Amino acid sequence: MTQDERLRSLLLAQQERTRIRVERLAADLDALTSARRGESDDDEHDPEGVTLSSQWSMLAGLLESARDEDRQTEEAMRRLDAGTYGVCVVCGRAIPLAQLEVRPFRDRCVACAERR
Repeated sequence: MTQDERLRSLLLAQQERTRIRVERLAADLDALTSARRGESDDDEHDPEGVTLSSQWSMLAGLLESARDEDRQTEEAMRRLDAGTYGVCVVCGRAIPLAQLEVRPFRDRCVACAERR
């Protein structure tokens, strides 16, 4: 397997994991939204456990993050097709393969990401 094939495989695996997470979170959020419609609006005063509003807020944030990761992975695939994948968009240096293996959609080297 060539390095490009390995990188494409990493991105495809990342994309699959992210899309599964997006689908699960969207389904959970839909279920919670349906539950909120059926519950009393007074769940904020329940001394037991987490409120429906805070659960909704948490799920909405996780879903937004997962969708952003999916978008970043798609952008990384376009960079791979264009021949610019693995090159820092800030300084133009190569991003080490080990860093891409950890975070396949990375577009900055560690040094440039830390300055962000």
